[in-house]
Amino acid sequence: MSAVASAVMAPTYEIEQLLLSQPSVRTVAGVDEVGRGAWAGPVSVCAVVTDLSEPPPGLTDSKQLTAARREPLAAELAAWAAGIGYGEATHTEIDTLGMTEALRRAARRALEALPARPDVVILDGKHDYIGAPWPVRLEVKGDAASVSVAAASVLAKVRRDAYMGTIGCEEYGFADNAGYPSPVHQEALARLGPTPHHRLSWSYLDDLPQWRHLKLHRDPLACEGQVTLFG
Repeated sequence: MSAVASAVMAPTYEIEQLLLSQPSVRTVAGVDEVGRGAWAGPVSVCAVVTDLSEPPPGLTDSKQLTAARREPLAAELAAWAAGIGYGEATHTEIDTLGMTEALRRAARRALEALPARPDVVILDGKHDYIGAPWPVRLEVKGDAASVSVAAASVLAKVRRDAYMGTIGCEEYGFADNAGYPSPVHQEALARLGPTPHHRLSWSYLDDLPQWRHLKLHRDPLACEGQVTLFG
């Protein structure tokens, strides 16, 4: 199969069925995150459990879909999925704890919000940020390969984008860029400085001399990720 054909191939239940073939596994959840690379706002995680039925048509990795297609698809997925759980970690948690721990907390909140605890989690990517006691199957490009992970990717993206559109700060264009560093966002940040929604421990502040004094630095010796403010 060509690389182009593979790139547009719809996700399947191959991974879910492989895991469910194990006697100890009765429920599998797909998990994906959104917002990791944003400069503002939370990181959001969605966990999805399905009954292995045919998903809504057009389901794929959320990054391959336009906003106009993602939003109605998310509504279809919400009605179709057997279980959905959401979890977020705030920009303050990201600053205080670091991204890995923030992701872990958001993912656990999403998994704990499911109607029933899954026996195995399919996690998109190559790094297990969830950890024990959750059994995790890592899957690079899982949002393109697995139906449950693809559904989680779409639902997480639509939910976070909708939230970012409600927090104001129109000069920064959050309704369009969801806190990612678009040209509009970067221009407003350089001119007006960070909003109360910005992640202040991130390196973008190093490139903004006027606002560099606001940068937060985590103490590597503090167990809880204590932050300090210095120039």
